Amino acid sequence: MSTDKELQKRSEGACELCKADNNNKPYALPMSPSKNAENQLWLCETCITQLENPSEADENHWRMLNETIWSELPAAKIASWRMLHKLTQFDWTQDLIDMSYLDEEELEWAKANGDGKNPDDIVTHLDCFGAVLHNGDNVVLTKSLDVKGATFSAKVGTVVHNIRLVSDNAEQIEGRVNNSMIVILTKYIRKVAK
Repeated sequence: MSTDKELQKRSEGACELCKADNNNKPYALPMSPSKNAENQLWLCETCITQLENPSEADENHWRMLNETIWSELPAAKIASWRMLHKLTQFDWTQDLIDMSYLDEEELEWAKANGDGKNPDDIVTHLDCFGAVLHNGDNVVLTKSLDVKGATFSAKVGTVVHNIRLVSDNAEQIEGRVNNSMIVILTKYIRKVAK
């Protein structure tokens, strides 16, 4: 069974957060441990748009977090926890955050994209145009680079697939060029669509 059909069946066609039943589609939570259906949600356009752009969030739409934070479906619980941490300007969200419970594995997954952390402690990787980079992104080199300790140089326009972020340095990523894993400065890359 395809992932889409599995998600539709599990959700009975309704958004797994707000219960809307139109224009729903699969949504893979950022930093999911896998692409399995259990780590994805069947969501409406409104939920997807506001999850990805919390500044556009409608407080009344997200009142359903009172229920979804207690979901038995880990992906729904994770999405709820993350959204609560993006809506801290509303009084009711902090109370719900304080009452919510995620086991150790769920909490690690929830925090993997930086939600719930002090903004000053989050290392954010940006490409040369200011686009946020994530593990697994594809980038293209905007400058030819000499590779230290190698017999080749990385040419401008080279696409580097499935990058890894250097966790403690916002200016560095790791990627494979000519079958060699190298460290690349973020100021010399541009994020591209997968």
